[in-house]
Amino acid sequence: MKLTHDMIERNNALLIILIILVVSVGGLVEIVPLSFQKSVIEPVAGLKPYSALELTGRDIYIREGCNNCHSQMIRPFRAEVERYGPYSVAGEFVYDHPFLWGSKRTGPDLERVGGRYSDDWHRIHLNNPRDVVPESNMPAYPWLARNPADAADIQAKMRALRIVGVPYTDADIAKAPAELKDKTELDALIAYLQNLGVAGRGAARP
Repeated sequence: MKLTHDMIERNNALLIILIILVVSVGGLVEIVPLSFQKSVIEPVAGLKPYSALELTGRDIYIREGCNNCHSQMIRPFRAEVERYGPYSVAGEFVYDHPFLWGSKRTGPDLERVGGRYSDDWHRIHLNNPRDVVPESNMPAYPWLARNPADAADIQAKMRALRIVGVPYTDADIAKAPAELKDKTELDALIAYLQNLGVAGRGAARP
């Protein structure tokens, strides 16, 4: 039986199967080679795994939905690099699980925010954004300063990340709870923000 265009359009099941097949093959052709490219799988110079405090801050960043409004990907366009700094490369994010790239920018891109402002600026901004950026529509997060950083599962998180390739040592994991002692969620989130894009500023561009 000859497979014709008319037959495919009239047979819903066949159309769905062929669409899945084409998308699967196309996806494999595009994605699999990336897994073997040096620029994708090797960290940029100076990149270090998140500390226990920064890792906790990243979880808070995701929990509070910060990545819904802020991108962590500077695209290779002139306007982007002039405003935010060097464009993002995959090697900056090899220790990120999950990736938080995206392109949604209700607020500015945060990929190069690390070290741009002081800790005190971030404290004021997170407590009430309009105190430092009057036109901001970002909500305030005053409870972060009251909530202690949760150390209960930090070691389990670090062990899990080590399984997928993040080079945490036994010493890193052992000292993690002590690093979170007497710290608040605000301290953790600020530590994470201050680390964003620091290694990438000096990274060699392909």
